[in-house]
Amino acid sequence: MPLDAQYCQEYRRCIGFTNQQTTKDYLSAKDIIADVDYKYVDQLIARVRDMYAHFNSAIHESVRERDFAEFAKHAIHIPFERIKSEDLIKTLNNQGRRPEQVLFNWLRGYAATEFMRPAIAHVFQVDPLSIESIGDDDFTSRETFRRTPRADLKVRVGKKTLRLEVQAGFQGINDVKQHKWLEATKVLTYSGDHTVCIHCDFYNGHVAFIPLSKIPENDMHWITRQQMEGQTVYNIDQNRFAWGLMNRPPRLDELELE
Repeated sequence: MPLDAQYCQEYRRCIGFTNQQTTKDYLSAKDIIADVDYKYVDQLIARVRDMYAHFNSAIHESVRERDFAEFAKHAIHIPFERIKSEDLIKTLNNQGRRPEQVLFNWLRGYAATEFMRPAIAHVFQVDPLSIESIGDDDFTSRETFRRTPRADLKVRVGKKTLRLEVQAGFQGINDVKQHKWLEATKVLTYSGDHTVCIHCDFYNGHVAFIPLSKIPENDMHWITRQQMEGQTVYNIDQNRFAWGLMNRPPRLDELELE
């Protein structure tokens, strides 16, 4: 018997609902928001700090954090406390994952950008204080806490301005999502600024530099990642990994970014 829309509406009303989405949320229990497990969160925050302590002991001494406690404070603990004070943790969701896990992934990525600042200053030969933060990561309010394709940093090199997209990999899979490339091409069109992706593979201990705005759309490295819900990504060529973290970082003129 074919479904009758009016009958279905009457049935849902009969079981207590007048809105289709509310019915779906109820039947899948999506309307029940679990309390945040702060004991688990504390363990995750401790893990992020511990991870970067290990990375700091391995990275070349010339770009090592001299005061790791201070780094952990401003790159890990203060962001977390602000997110917590704004009651943002329970709002985090991504493909059905627990908010605590989303927080962990966000925070270790945020810390990567801060951790790489001394190395970026060395590579691009700029004053660390001149590296400008321009990303949209804002952990001070519900309205502005988000992840967007916008690059994280901006540096002035000679007469050129470069946008820097810093990303971290922890499983040995090294890709750049297509929306990052689309953003880079858009920025190039309206501002003339090129974007460089700095990809830190912390699993294998090396770093790639990818001239994102110069990658052609038909490049052979564009692939579909089935384990990422079929997203199109740029698989980073091994030749792009120009720096082993335990070695002294290269300088810009030693990188093939043209």
